[in-house]
Amino acid sequence: MLRYFRRLRHHWSHPSAGRMSGLDILRYIGPGLLVTVGFIDPGNWASNLAAGADFGYALLWVVTLSTVMLIVLQHNVAHLGIVTGLCLSEAATRYLPRRLSRPLLWSAMGASVSTSLAEILGSAIALNMLFGLPLTLGAALTAVAVVVLLFTNTYRRIERAIIMFVSIIGLSFIYELTLVPVDAAAVGSALFTPRLPEGSMLVVMSVLGAVVMPHNLFLHSEVIQSRQLPAQGSSRVEQALKYEFYDTLLAMTVGWVINSAMIVLAATTFHAHGVRVEALEEAGHMLTPLLGGAATTIFALALLLAGTVTSGMAAGSIFAGLYQEPYDASDAHSRAGVLLSIGLAFLVVLVVGDPFRGLLISQAVLSLQLPFTVFLQVGLTSSRRVMGPYANSRFTTVLLYAMAAAVSLLNVFLLVELVL
Repeated sequence: MLRYFRRLRHHWSHPSAGRMSGLDILRYIGPGLLVTVGFIDPGNWASNLAAGADFGYALLWVVTLSTVMLIVLQHNVAHLGIVTGLCLSEAATRYLPRRLSRPLLWSAMGASVSTSLAEILGSAIALNMLFGLPLTLGAALTAVAVVVLLFTNTYRRIERAIIMFVSIIGLSFIYELTLVPVDAAAVGSALFTPRLPEGSMLVVMSVLGAVVMPHNLFLHSEVIQSRQLPAQGSSRVEQALKYEFYDTLLAMTVGWVINSAMIVLAATTFHAHGVRVEALEEAGHMLTPLLGGAATTIFALALLLAGTVTSGMAAGSIFAGLYQEPYDASDAHSRAGVLLSIGLAFLVVLVVGDPFRGLLISQAVLSLQLPFTVFLQVGLTSSRRVMGPYANSRFTTVLLYAMAAAVSLLNVFLLVELVL
């Protein structure tokens, strides 16, 4: 991280790097916001609800740690797309031996399926809340709708409306903090003090996996590389490297605040009254102080729209990358990736007995896969063969590997807890 701040100071202090106005900086704002919406999905909501309802403020530190990791990782993978003009999957296929890249990318496809499961299941729950549809029927309708939206690119026409609506709900959670009794000192301490209450490991890993989502690392690099900055000259690459950090920092900080607010509200709404939550539908009650009787309906609408298509897009990018192709909604390989992710996720939904626990497990699966994606990413962004002079510094490389090792260790603790 120090290297990034030094680079920013260098560019600001050297006119030759090119100064830009505030409006120019806005040209580089966007990809991070799409990623933020990607990790404020039904699985994320379920993880936050379980964390706050079961353990009060105790697991707020997980959101803080996850967000710091997310900023570093997303910033790093964005650099890969900026410098090489390749997404993470394309770069892995081009620069790594097939025997190594294939298993890693197929495991990433598995993570995308797990994310699609959460998105489809969340939307199915929302349709059940709104119209009383059985979960199976709601899941089928959601799966079909997502495929149609992606194949026709119709999603891009309503993307801003979805982002706006889900953002409003997120901001509602933040505003409600002024309406409920919050122990500010306890919250401030919990945000930065690691604690592992007994029986919390599954929820800890669910929160971690719901924030630092492997498919979002692939998606972020895809969105960045689609701009093909290397073809526009070295000066454009330098500008993008300079200002991309602001996009990532802004977007991930917004996500941190919203996720933290959800946990705090769940703690004050449920944990403080000894209420155990076993269904995502109950989260609508957290909005009652602000929205009254309409809280459940509005929450269901937000849940429906939060089941975004980002996991399908990421799967299309990963699968197309196996053939060294960028994501293209009209391309057969991209479409095959989308169908694999959505189709397999729908099949899993059919056998899920407990939807709420299914959401938690789906996010924990993301955490189990995350170290593989991080090791892949660091190997590429630390290589001068791939990144040239923009390869990671030794400090950045050690930091990223330490993150992957920390997640791996937590995964071991989770597996031990589940077995014992």
